[in-house]
Amino acid sequence: MSTVMENPLRVGLRQERTPEPQILVIFGASGDLTMRKLVPALYQMKKERRLPPEMTIVGVARRPWSDDYFREQMRQGIEDFSDGIGSEELWQDFAAGLFYCSADMEKQEDYQKLKALLGEIDEKRGTRGNRVFYLAVSPNFFVPALKNLGAAEMLKDPLKSRIVIEKPFGRDLNSAKSLNRVVQKVCKEEQIYRIDHYLGKETVQNLMVFRFANAIFEPIWNRQFIDHVQITVAETVGVEDRAGYYENAGALRDMVQNHLLQLLCLTAMEPPNALNPDTLRTEKVKVLQALRLADLANVENCSVRAQYSSGWMRGKPVQGYREEPGVKEGSTTPSYVAMKMLIDNWRWQGVPFYLRTGKRLPKRVTEIAIQFREVPLLIFQSVAHQNNANILSMRIQPNEGISLRFEAKMPGADLRSRTVEMDFSYGSSFGVTTSDAYHRLLLDCMLGDQTLFTRADEVEEAWRVVTPLILTWDSPSSQENVSQYEAGTWGPSLSEMLINQDNRRWRRL
Repeated sequence: MSTVMENPLRVGLRQERTPEPQILVIFGASGDLTMRKLVPALYQMKKERRLPPEMTIVGVARRPWSDDYFREQMRQGIEDFSDGIGSEELWQDFAAGLFYCSADMEKQEDYQKLKALLGEIDEKRGTRGNRVFYLAVSPNFFVPALKNLGAAEMLKDPLKSRIVIEKPFGRDLNSAKSLNRVVQKVCKEEQIYRIDHYLGKETVQNLMVFRFANAIFEPIWNRQFIDHVQITVAETVGVEDRAGYYENAGALRDMVQNHLLQLLCLTAMEPPNALNPDTLRTEKVKVLQALRLADLANVENCSVRAQYSSGWMRGKPVQGYREEPGVKEGSTTPSYVAMKMLIDNWRWQGVPFYLRTGKRLPKRVTEIAIQFREVPLLIFQSVAHQNNANILSMRIQPNEGISLRFEAKMPGADLRSRTVEMDFSYGSSFGVTTSDAYHRLLLDCMLGDQTLFTRADEVEEAWRVVTPLILTWDSPSSQENVSQYEAGTWGPSLSEMLINQDNRRWRRL
């Protein structure tokens, strides 16, 4: 498997890319991620003829499944979580490349069994020794899996083997550094694919094209013209069956350190010299190095954390976070986080970035909103229906697209203005629905393209940024400072105060 990277923009304009024959080994094959996302995405690629005929998937988990039972489970996942099997002939061809290996990730002897199986499959299906190992497991298993794969010499060839590591990559700066040291002992950085599925979303990628392929936006993408930036990731769901994980993570670790900071980096980064993986990721690292909480002396002045209490969602009552199954009694884990951040560089000095994310909010929406400064003189103030600043919003989900809000004259003899929106939608403009993020990320990994994956220093810098909040919020003295907000509302009143004190307000989405 060659690791030479091509310009993604050029490649996208040429023929579709097809990976070389290879084996994708999925650790955690009996889990939800494999059934709901990974295998359905791979099957969709098969439908689109994006996979080589030799493509093989080996599921690894503790359960004593057979190959046939694994195939049945994956078929069920495709039927339940994608647009179905379609052609029975296509499914049979895909299923012929599905295998299962029952193994304990902490037992070295089981890796020898796996290695022998992969060798047999190489001979049988002609996969040429190319392997991708995907750790779709709890973070507790990352270190034993990496060490055992290294000991079994399954990662020794950087041209033939790659490894995908799901988030969270560590739970703080020290653990992220420790995990990076383990990874770098068993393989090289060019083999490592730290995955953040938000970077696989079409609109996230389109943000780069929008900024760097259009001459009209980049000249105003700076402190002279932009008043502030809001990044919102809102979820309607509660903690549901993830309490075991979520209690140890909370909104800060689960969403801010990875998803929201990635969106911020792509919004704020400088134009890269070329669209190759290292150049692009270096520009994101520069943003993180300059990024800080607005008040490091007292982080609670520029941040808010809260939990949802019982309330109503879509006309139905829902219980509060502390009443959810598996949540500890008196838990202080935040399900909502809002903060004000600043970037100390020439482009963004003095421009606040407001971030918020939470569960049990009224709408499921992810948006980046760029609010421009007001015009120097409001000469139409007396005839304006409403005076609103220009806003450019990037909708990541749902209804992926871009809208620009501006003032226009209302029809009629009188001179009256009103705020209107110019809107671009992926669905209506291209006539297709956007593909699942894992579709793109799995394909890029199999192609050896690291552009949309995070580098070691990038992960550590992101943890550095949120470390002041972790240290403050995890300290015993601040455990009581967790606000409550009613499920079905847009968060606690303190969140409104956070932005209102700057004479600004959150967007109503």
